[in-house]
Amino acid sequence: MKKLLILSMAAFFITASSCKKYLNEEVRGALLGADALKSQQGLEAALTGAYAGWENTFSTGFIHATAIAATMGGDDVTTHHASNKADLREFDQFAVSATNQRTQALYNGCYKAIQGANNIITNYKTTVGDATTINAIAGEAYFVRALSYYWLIRLYGSIPLITDPVFTDAMLTVKRSSAADVYKLIEADLTAADGLLPNTKRDPGRPNKGTAEAYLADVYLTEAGWPLKQTDKYAMAAAEAKKVIDNKALYGFDLLPSYDQVWENDPTKNGTVETVFQISTFMGVGSTTNCNYGWSAMPGEEGGWDDFFSEINFFKNFPAGPRKDATFRTTFKLSNGTTIPWQQSQTKHPYYHKYYIKGDVGNYVSSVPESMMRYAYVLTVYAEAEARATGAPDALAYSCINAIRSRAGLTPLSGLSGPDFAAAVVQERAWEFAAERTRWFDLVRLEMVEQANASKDSDDLKPIGAIAKSDYTFPLPFSETSVNPNL
Repeated sequence: MKKLLILSMAAFFITASSCKKYLNEEVRGALLGADALKSQQGLEAALTGAYAGWENTFSTGFIHATAIAATMGGDDVTTHHASNKADLREFDQFAVSATNQRTQALYNGCYKAIQGANNIITNYKTTVGDATTINAIAGEAYFVRALSYYWLIRLYGSIPLITDPVFTDAMLTVKRSSAADVYKLIEADLTAADGLLPNTKRDPGRPNKGTAEAYLADVYLTEAGWPLKQTDKYAMAAAEAKKVIDNKALYGFDLLPSYDQVWENDPTKNGTVETVFQISTFMGVGSTTNCNYGWSAMPGEEGGWDDFFSEINFFKNFPAGPRKDATFRTTFKLSNGTTIPWQQSQTKHPYYHKYYIKGDVGNYVSSVPESMMRYAYVLTVYAEAEARATGAPDALAYSCINAIRSRAGLTPLSGLSGPDFAAAVVQERAWEFAAERTRWFDLVRLEMVEQANASKDSDDLKPIGAIAKSDYTFPLPFSETSVNPNL
């Protein structure tokens, strides 16, 4: 926990950008503590510091392969058998160690964001300035804290629950909180965010009211499954997702006409109508460049790093059509101009075309925004939750899933029982959001991890030993447990 103090101090040295497109400007000599939050400018600065925990290239957060690696226990993503991918392989082989640097990067980044959010939530009611803007900042802080804890609780199972912005010696002996207690805070924070956030995003990299409702729907869906199994939450998930669907025009959400447009990956553009929430990135500042796109997702034959690519059976079972064509890269061009199929590549795997930079630009950095949730995902939440809550899908549930299937070039679903429809939606979500860090969490909440990993292709990484429920979550980082015996 000593690391939290270092991270929290750093948060106050970053202020809000005057540019509405990115959150990246740095200010030196900023005030520390509650005094800095008495002004609207100081409150905005603290918020930017909170976001910074999520977007520190090659260090903390989500704009490098760490978060994708953390979901490799699913059946959609894998990594190189050798090379320098040892930390990544641990996730795919269910052997994550406490010293794994990838999981530590997520842990530290989320707690850095939480610390910044705690400062705002504790102090915003005494901040002087425009009330509407101050409420929007507070709403974003509640959202940041909720989403950070949502990632942490799903990855680690039980975690320290910290809401006090002031570092004390007591934090060095803090104990873990149960999943149920953490989820209560997440629900409360997203509800608070829903009440404070505007209908329209202040800029593309921020949440709005619909974003909070969409995540609350997803949280309810997760709580209905393992480990809490609060099945009454299915109805709540459907109701919350329906709010977003009914108000999509108000919130500025919709499906894009084609899957190609979803993954245009143009660094000059910052979000689309399908974006429920994203992390905006910027090549102009070294610590805010997105490194998930480009070399991280490209094979060595194209100068790439081979960080992540598709599992073979997942690719083979993926239904043909425009979505599959936009999702995968199956041929690679060598430096001598020769083109080879994926079967002849060094790793013998297809790669994810959806993570190539527009124009197949070969680079390890870009300003492509990092998508965290798309409107299509909200449609799948409603469809699954409604079918599980009522025992049968309604017309809207069919409309939601068939809109996604139609765009993918697939025939519509019809005449399914409730359980069969829900299972079809889960499978559709796997295809629609391949490599988007969702499949693993579906498998965990539905207790399907063992099944999904039971029949791997001979060229895919295999689990080390039998998979148990203890493998559904990761050990806390050694950097934390070594200084706090209560963890």
